[in-house]
Amino acid sequence: MTRPRTVALIAGLGRLPQVIVDALDRTGEAVVIAALQGFEPDLPGHAVDAFRLERLVPFLDRLADRGVTHICLAGAVRRPALDPELFDARTAMLVPRIVAAMRPGDDSTLRTFLAIFEEHGFAILGAHDLAPELLPVEGVPTRATPGAEAAAGARLGEAAVAELGQTDTGQACVVAGGAVIAREGPEGTDAMLAALPTGVAAGRSGLLFKAPKPGQDRRADLPVIGPETARGAAAGGLGGIVIEAGGVMVLDLPQVIAILDAQGMFLWVRPAGDVA
Repeated sequence: MTRPRTVALIAGLGRLPQVIVDALDRTGEAVVIAALQGFEPDLPGHAVDAFRLERLVPFLDRLADRGVTHICLAGAVRRPALDPELFDARTAMLVPRIVAAMRPGDDSTLRTFLAIFEEHGFAILGAHDLAPELLPVEGVPTRATPGAEAAAGARLGEAAVAELGQTDTGQACVVAGGAVIAREGPEGTDAMLAALPTGVAAGRSGLLFKAPKPGQDRRADLPVIGPETARGAAAGGLGGIVIEAGGVMVLDLPQVIAILDAQGMFLWVRPAGDVA
């Protein structure tokens, strides 16, 4: 007999965890919500089980005792400071493995934690598995459409983001005037847009390009855009946003489209490697 699915949402900050909770509430699916201590989201009507990384294995035992079968990670977190005195014996055995994974960057760290979850008997779900509407279909849902200049800019953006991904330093860039003028750093896409010099992409001629890292495990940490991203791109004088189809989640897609339409900007959900 197949065991009923119970999902543990390990939530971080931002809008994404609420979207996932709403999706699970609509289906009536059993869910346990947890969060790394210090990054607990505000999810009205839902209790949040806070845990520390130093007690990771007991936390996973607790999830198993509650019947959890699947884990989904959603929301932003930063690496917490660890207290060596708080480690239990079983979690302490994982420390060398976790420390080694942290050296290359966030992607390596995430892969290691996903592997640990699987080793403890949990299946991994992506946020888009629970809320498929987060991944818009290929095409241009806005009134404005990209032209030849945007197609060339998207190819530049794709190459630049691939380079960023190789060093695990970002998933987005800004292209204007035939060149990459800004690259995403640890502060994120919205901060990159806010830091654009005034007039650098005036005339709605540039674009924001966003895509996953090369070889990224797409069950977690897919890049996200939302209304604030659209507003930031508009304030920066850009002509539109290009995202990789199937690789970038969009929060509140109708609102994003409305913001871009009001500014005469486009959203292009572009297949990876599109040569158009």
